[in-house]
Amino acid sequence: MSSLLSGLPIELVTPAELNQDYQVEEIGNSYLENAAGKARAWAQKCGVATLADDSGLEVDVLDGAPGLYSHRFTGDPHTSDAERRHYLIKRLQDIPRPWLAHFTCVVAIAIPGQELVSVTGNCYGEIIPEERGSNGFGYDPIFLVADTGKTMAELSMQEKNQLSHRAQALRTARPILIDLLLKGK
Repeated sequence: MSSLLSGLPIELVTPAELNQDYQVEEIGNSYLENAAGKARAWAQKCGVATLADDSGLEVDVLDGAPGLYSHRFTGDPHTSDAERRHYLIKRLQDIPRPWLAHFTCVVAIAIPGQELVSVTGNCYGEIIPEERGSNGFGYDPIFLVADTGKTMAELSMQEKNQLSHRAQALRTARPILIDLLLKGK
């Protein structure tokens, strides 16, 4: 997020830089509810404008699963990324390819005393049965980004900052964030 928001006329700080170790449980029924819950909680706790996001992988032939539960897809929250990828491929193995999918990211902006604003970004592609690349986490090694011939884990950071779901959302959020911050002055 920091590199995608660089150049803004604001100081970006992380919870760690504020010496905060506050956890907000993701109990919403949508990416928006989770992102908004985190953004509002941190804005209230710290009294500053706050950005928070929630994201997930949605596979068309699985009716959008794993979706909101991408991290908990196997039912065990302690499952490794590799185990989640293996579980997803196993669920898809008897279904004809292509396994179209997209990553979705919702970014919520909470500023004390102002209305919450949110934006959404998507990155389209398909799930492939073999892992490729090492520049990522989660489902990145099995997500082939549309029109690139590369998995998300094969993309450079510069390419990710152009194509990813988070990059799409934050690119949309930049002018909104500037406008909101200027309104608050």
